[in-house]
Amino acid sequence: MGENHVQVKEGLKEGECYAGLILGKEGMSDYNLILLPGDAADVSWSAAHDWATARGGALPTRRELSLLFANLREQFERAWYWSSEQHETRAQLVWGQNFASGIQTVYGRPYRGHARAVRRLPISDGKE
Repeated sequence: MGENHVQVKEGLKEGECYAGLILGKEGMSDYNLILLPGDAADVSWSAAHDWATARGGALPTRRELSLLFANLREQFERAWYWSSEQHETRAQLVWGQNFASGIQTVYGRPYRGHARAVRRLPISDGKE
C-alpha cells in the first residue's frame, strides 16, 4: 500500500488533498479518497449534490466524512456538511457531519448546510 499511497499523492491535481484509504465492505474494493478544492455554503442537499457533481466529484458518504474529519479537519469550516446518504427509513432526511463537534446527524433536505466534493480512486491490484 505504501507505493500506491506515494503514486496517489504525486497524481493529485492542484488544490486536491489526499484524505486516506477507505476499506471496501460487502464485496466492494478498497479505494483512495481525494478531497477536491472548494466549499459551498448555505446550500440545500439537492443544491449540494449538483454543486459537487459540477466539480467532477460527489458528496462524501458518512464513512468518508468520518475519514475527512479524522485526517483533514483543518480543510473544513467549523460547520455542518452534507453527506450523499439519505436516512435509511426517512427519505426526506439526509446524513451530515458537524466539523466543529464531530457528530453525525440527519437534517431535512431543505436545511441549508455546507458541501465539499470528493473523488474516489480505486486501488490497482497490479494485475492489469
